[in-house]
Amino acid sequence: MELRLMVEGQEGVTWEQWLALAQACEEHGVGALFRSDHYSSIVRPEEGSLDAWTTLAALAAVTDRVRLGTMVSPATFRHPSVLARMAVTVDHVSGGRLEVGMGTGWFEGEHVRNGFPFPDVPTRFALFAEQVEIVVRSWTESAWSHDGRHYALEGQTALPRPVQQPHPPLILGGSAGRRSAALAARYAAEYNTPFASPEQCRGRREALDRACAAIGRDPGTLPLSLMTTCVVGADRAEADERVARVRAVLGDDAADFEPPTDIWLVGTVDEVAERLGAYAEAGVARAYLQHLDHADTSAVETIGRGLAAALSVGSRPCRR
Repeated sequence: MELRLMVEGQEGVTWEQWLALAQACEEHGVGALFRSDHYSSIVRPEEGSLDAWTTLAALAAVTDRVRLGTMVSPATFRHPSVLARMAVTVDHVSGGRLEVGMGTGWFEGEHVRNGFPFPDVPTRFALFAEQVEIVVRSWTESAWSHDGRHYALEGQTALPRPVQQPHPPLILGGSAGRRSAALAARYAAEYNTPFASPEQCRGRREALDRACAAIGRDPGTLPLSLMTTCVVGADRAEADERVARVRAVLGDDAADFEPPTDIWLVGTVDEVAERLGAYAEAGVARAYLQHLDHADTSAVETIGRGLAAALSVGSRPCRR
């Protein structure tokens, strides 16, 4: 199973910390660094957020190997033509190391505070689905037009084309409901599900298989990935120390917080590797490890050199 680092950038991550995290990923063999796309803190209201796409562009210019992406960019924040061009720009700056996660948007508070529209769920999904189509067509088609409910484009040819062909990998996600799975089967290179148990992942893998079969797509071309919090240590003492640091990051109200070990990955390298093995058996091909203590770059080494090695040694067969 491939391991990727996912950082909640809206919780006060500074540029210096972003740079240190990216360098740690490259040094210790973590192949990808993803960040959230929010403008307001979710956990600590006193903290701020550097813009997701500007951060990715800057990281692309100062790294060589690590893949970069959003997890995920809300459809409510930007016009799809703007998102498509920003993605192409980062793809060029990085030499083809970009991946693009897109979603409907869910955090109403940040929409209100920042002046973004926040329509009801059906409207947001329709907006999102239309954006996905426009972004993909912007990357791949010439002199095309679109006349939809939310957007109208006429005679568009978006140049330059992406470095990656036919375009950067597009990541969609959710709980693999009917509409979400169908949209992913049509457009996505990967489907990501957050904070799910192995059994839930198994059911979502089956839903993606059905959606792919409905349009004649090989389900093996649409991998399922997991995004969940990971607090891992080389041994019990280190794992407990990192749990304590996560409590501190979450604030004073979390002094007695116990990590939800049914959906978080918490423990020693061997314990977390065993949990990931269960996810692999359920059909999960890739894990995005949400790293809440963004000042702790030594945890990146534990993931890249310890956890990845344990998975390699103790790997068990999975469906794909």
